[in-house]
Amino acid sequence: MKKLNLAIIGQGRSGKDIHGKFYVSEANKFFNVKYVVDADEYRRGVAEEMYPGCKIFSTYQELFAIDDIDLVVNSTFSEMHYPITKDLLLHGFNVLSEKPFARSRYECDDLIRIAKDKGVVLAVFQQTFLAPFYLFAKELIASGKIGELKQVSLNYSNFKRRWDWQTLLKRCAGSAYNTGPHPIGMALGFLDFADDAKVVYSKLDTTVTSGDGDDFCKIIIARPNGPLADVEIHATDAYTDYNLKLIGSKGTFKATPQKYSLTYIVDGENPDRQVVEGFLENKDRKPAYCSEELIKHTEEGEFGGTAFDIGTASLYEQLYYKISEGKPMDVTAEMASRIIGVIEEVHAANKLPVLF
Repeated sequence: MKKLNLAIIGQGRSGKDIHGKFYVSEANKFFNVKYVVDADEYRRGVAEEMYPGCKIFSTYQELFAIDDIDLVVNSTFSEMHYPITKDLLLHGFNVLSEKPFARSRYECDDLIRIAKDKGVVLAVFQQTFLAPFYLFAKELIASGKIGELKQVSLNYSNFKRRWDWQTLLKRCAGSAYNTGPHPIGMALGFLDFADDAKVVYSKLDTTVTSGDGDDFCKIIIARPNGPLADVEIHATDAYTDYNLKLIGSKGTFKATPQKYSLTYIVDGENPDRQVVEGFLENKDRKPAYCSEELIKHTEEGEFGGTAFDIGTASLYEQLYYKISEGKPMDVTAEMASRIIGVIEEVHAANKLPVLF
């Protein structure tokens, strides 16, 4: 297998600690990091040590004179994803953009249009769609084990303060844009990205952040005659023990990216009960309450990886074959555009004052 040549722009937390971690791992059989761009001199030096033999640049425009780049990864500040990706696409590069894809649905669809016009590949780093716990949950729903899906709860909360650039509205930041693409994306995924899936309630607010971006985010997405998805990303929620919960007509699934618990009933094991229209009474004619011990089944298990290892490797593998053989990817730019559409709508309905 011949590796493709890769250039990455940005060596911050994502560029170095997520993408870079994959590039130097044994799982990377697909890409050779040949060019690295970062405005900071120190980080360029770190990159030279991390990727032996790579060439370093201080501006991404220097890549335009190079003709052996198969993929450019845009891992810059969030507000730079759209303009830099657009510039790269117009210059004929295949591009993988970090999330958030852009600030608005218009910007996302503009990039998709340009990529099609130029005949290049455009992908978005939404690797949670390939994480083991998400794929397991999708298979569980399809199996019917928990019955008809009624509600999806996604909670990506904690009790922490932030004071970095990702707390600033002007930088396309705050919880909805920073963390939101993962749980909002999964919410839409569990609702099959249906056209009739709509935001029915949302609230953005600030609690302990030092910036003006939201650190309290509540979004409910629902389908008529279908399930609803409840997304929470709060900075002052100290009591969360799951990231994903599925409630079906026959059971409940609760999971973190590392492990899960499952409780469900099986058809036929609990005989139907006839409705009593009057008072319930026990043998002594004393008032009674509905009481029974359902026959329930429980399961627990662990996942062999997360979005940051298995998911990352899977996305890059799919991207390799998309570029080299034209094979379709499970995670598309159109999906990422829908996600940004939800975030844009929520921000429009919950105007926060820009203070910086």
